[in-house]
Amino acid sequence: MNVLDASSLLAAFGALGIAVILFAETGLLVGFFLPGDSLLFTAGLLCVPGVTKGPQLHLVQVIPAALAGALIGAQVGYVIGRRGGRALLARSSNKSLARGTERAEQLLAQYGHGKAIVLARFIPVVRTVLNPLCGMLDVPAGVFVRWQMLGGALWTVGVVLAGYGLGSTVSGIDGYLLPIIALVVVVSVIPVVLEILRARRSGGAAQ
Repeated sequence: MNVLDASSLLAAFGALGIAVILFAETGLLVGFFLPGDSLLFTAGLLCVPGVTKGPQLHLVQVIPAALAGALIGAQVGYVIGRRGGRALLARSSNKSLARGTERAEQLLAQYGHGKAIVLARFIPVVRTVLNPLCGMLDVPAGVFVRWQMLGGALWTVGVVLAGYGLGSTVSGIDGYLLPIIALVVVVSVIPVVLEILRARRSGGAAQ
């Protein structure tokens, strides 16, 4: 089993794996590398009857599992932040986490609590660090709960239904499953790449 491969994870654990992976990605700083977007999209594809010869998933299982993992994970991340998340981030030498933290702080400053919490759901790594960051910065618990639930619902349900919709409308989609998943992965990391390039340009200008 490959923990970075969405199809492998779904084949091994099914809907339960979705909840566990999303919990780790959104609630635990060590889960920033996990494939949240491709996992949700692939799960949606596998809910279409006959789309692949692999495991058959069902929306009535996938969507609740995805919501549970993403929403509970975000709350755990928030609590971690309240209880010492800054120290955890300071001890980490991972550059991706450092960039994600910087971008999360920028989102909070630029858009305010609500919009930043929702937008972060759609940006890999940022969605991992923003939850504990909100706890560190003492974002009111009620505000965080309300907006993280909205963002979590839009992200999980939206990406799952996008996969399901594509699988339902394009015949023979199973023959293109791997290229499609690869495309989803590429699209999901575009914001991260843009942030790296932006940071390098800003650093060069500062010098």
